[in-house]
Amino acid sequence: MAYVPGVALLAALVVGCSAGADSNANGTDSKAGTPTVTPAPPGKYLTLPAPCRAVPRSTLKDLLPGAAELPGDQQDKVFRGSAAVTYDTDRKVGCSWKADGPNATRSLSIDLERVVSYDPAVSDDDRADTVYAKKEKAAGLSSSATPGPPDEKDKKDKKGEASEGGGKAKDPADGDADATDSAGPSPSGSDNASSGESTGGPPGSSSSPEEALPSRILDNLGDAAFLQDLPKKAGSTAQHHTVSVVFRTSNVVVTVRYAEQPALVTQVPDGKELQEKAQALARKLAETLSE
Repeated sequence: MAYVPGVALLAALVVGCSAGADSNANGTDSKAGTPTVTPAPPGKYLTLPAPCRAVPRSTLKDLLPGAAELPGDQQDKVFRGSAAVTYDTDRKVGCSWKADGPNATRSLSIDLERVVSYDPAVSDDDRADTVYAKKEKAAGLSSSATPGPPDEKDKKDKKGEASEGGGKAKDPADGDADATDSAGPSPSGSDNASSGESTGGPPGSSSSPEEALPSRILDNLGDAAFLQDLPKKAGSTAQHHTVSVVFRTSNVVVTVRYAEQPALVTQVPDGKELQEKAQALARKLAETLSE
């Protein structure tokens, strides 16, 4: 009889464990109220292409006309490009090219960033959209303000704002007067933005790129895209002109930069041509990524 209390205690422990197992089996444990987090889907892209081979040689010949006048071995060196320094080629890569011609120097660079979210509740695409949105904001643009092609009313409103605000179609609340304010000082410049006509260009030039070709949101390029027009800086004597096209496709953000530096300060780069060629290359890269 001296061992009865011990037997009773062992029996009680067995009953308690059985009850606990039953409650766990029924899903009624102490953590039953914790919601289950479903991991967000991964991005479409798991790797990045080799950047210096992403642009066809025929395209490079068109974008870098000065290279055509170089000897064969120097042409090959130009077209091979220079790879950007990176420590993880699955996450970020880039390449640049440059060719000096008798009339101008043209340079091209592309950067590709594969965005990965480490938050299981945030998808790679959503994280990439955040990265893209920061670049768009830095350019002084907003896709929410221009969701698509403007209708006639929007065009008239923008023309009125440009006439009253010194050619700026940008929100006056944005105090950063950076290089994306490419509308220029002429009040009438934005009236001819769509037609490409010049109203305030320097003598001898057929167009005024700073006024006719402002930075803007682009349609039908990836999931989101914008063009940033960067003419020469105020007070600079050099007629340097750079165009950047940035777009996002799934979890990859791509930046294309195309620039021209004329040999003479009296020459003005053709901003319209730079924009058209930069956009064409961006669309080719988007198609290549989709393959």
